[in-house]
Amino acid sequence: MTKEEMINRINKLKKEKNAVILAHNYQTGDIQDIADFTGDSLELAKKVVDVKADIIVFCGVQFMAEMAHMLNPEKKVLLPRKDAGCPMADTITGEDVRKLREQYPDYTFIAYVNTNADVKEQIDICCTSANALVIAKNVDNDKIVFMPDRNLGNYIKENVPEKDIVLWDGECNVHNRITLEEVKKAKELHPNAVLIAHPECKPEVVKFADEVLSTGGMVKFVKETKAEEILVGTEEGMIHRLQKEAPNKKFYSVSRNFVCANMKKTHLEDILESLEEEKYEITLPEEARKKGKKTLDEMLKYL
Repeated sequence: MTKEEMINRINKLKKEKNAVILAHNYQTGDIQDIADFTGDSLELAKKVVDVKADIIVFCGVQFMAEMAHMLNPEKKVLLPRKDAGCPMADTITGEDVRKLREQYPDYTFIAYVNTNADVKEQIDICCTSANALVIAKNVDNDKIVFMPDRNLGNYIKENVPEKDIVLWDGECNVHNRITLEEVKKAKELHPNAVLIAHPECKPEVVKFADEVLSTGGMVKFVKETKAEEILVGTEEGMIHRLQKEAPNKKFYSVSRNFVCANMKKTHLEDILESLEEEKYEITLPEEARKKGKKTLDEMLKYL
């Protein structure tokens, strides 16, 4: 089957089965182009709530599909690649959170949305990189435990110094492996480019950046900036999205290493198979789903 035939077949099945395809910004260009909506975690969460289709094909990783099921349980949520996980999400478990609760009983527990369902069950509120600062500043407690990404946590601590913030020692191995030396070399190659970086990057990279933004924030920035060249400090899939949003601007990755293997697992063949066989469906025990949904609902109050 040719690529064009595959795309036509996917679109036909979407209509027949009343399905919608959602994709994260880090997916490949082919997946972003066939998706009905592409966005960051916060944008996707908002979109999921309003989906009218019967089937959601979620092109991302496990915790994102779980999030979709938590927020809209009436829909069948399919994850085209069941092996698309998130190593950062796997750095902490629900049992870890229960132990932390014993150590910090009077703290508010904030978890990055990049966590698995068993963690969301145990915390008070979720956040994304787009609204982490707003939530940390406005949550009604000066004591916070933040998990699992220490780099995003350090960025929050830097910008919300008035609060006592305890960090879990997790990381996004994709963002964390990018060094300041690499970024400086990229800047030397493109001296006129504005450097935008994701807060999951190392603290020294974040400090060196001209702008620190979520991927949704990056889209807004490139549309509004007068800069014609932009160095992108996040996963390479974002460049495809930015190029579509601002076709007259030039985008460069700060590193050839900026690739998330899990985000790149999903291919058109997987989407086609997922729609044909309606696999792999993501479900959770109802009690776990309800607890997780509560933390996501709290997050969505801070838009």
